[in-house]
Amino acid sequence: MDTRSERRRRLPWLPLLGVLALLLAAACNRGSDDDGGGASAGGAGPPRGGGLRNVGLHHRGGGGDFEIVAYQTGGGLTAERMQFSAVLDHGKPVVLNFWAGLCPPCRAEMPEFQEVYDEYSDRILMLGIDLGPFTGLGNSDQGRALLSELGVSYPAGTTEDADVVAHFQVLGMPTTLFVTADGGVVAKWTGILTKEKLVEHVEELLAVAER
Repeated sequence: MDTRSERRRRLPWLPLLGVLALLLAAACNRGSDDDGGGASAGGAGPPRGGGLRNVGLHHRGGGGDFEIVAYQTGGGLTAERMQFSAVLDHGKPVVLNFWAGLCPPCRAEMPEFQEVYDEYSDRILMLGIDLGPFTGLGNSDQGRALLSELGVSYPAGTTEDADVVAHFQVLGMPTTLFVTADGGVVAKWTGILTKEKLVEHVEELLAVAER
């Protein structure tokens, strides 16, 4: 009988690595708002006050749902294994950050993510998902080690679902999505987020969520 790890190794994610490798360098140098056409950080960015964009995430077991394997729980991540839709069921908007243990720009932004989490944890959920095993940027042990080294306390884990990379269009590391409790994606950012830009997007997410 196949084990979970054996099935995982045979998943068809290897062709994605070439694309990711080409784009990681750009993500290290600057971030950008993604609005389909990929506006730059200095461009128009996501529409404000308009409808929600959607990258295929459907609440409650739809095509964008995936299982989280927790490194550390807290907030809306309350079990060692939990569906992302169950995190959304807590009713708060989510800052969903895809990162990796051997990703230098991920390391650079995490302390500021922690600061924003400390300031907004009563209003949002912050969730870090380690994609190192799917991008060649570290394994789960290295992901856990980075969290410990930086003193990161917001909920974080990984997933065994390789489809997450393609489904959420993760074209660089880190990638951050700002998601309402019903699964709407208000904004998506590829590359490093400064605290100032992160707060801007969090406030935008809250404004949409509170309508």
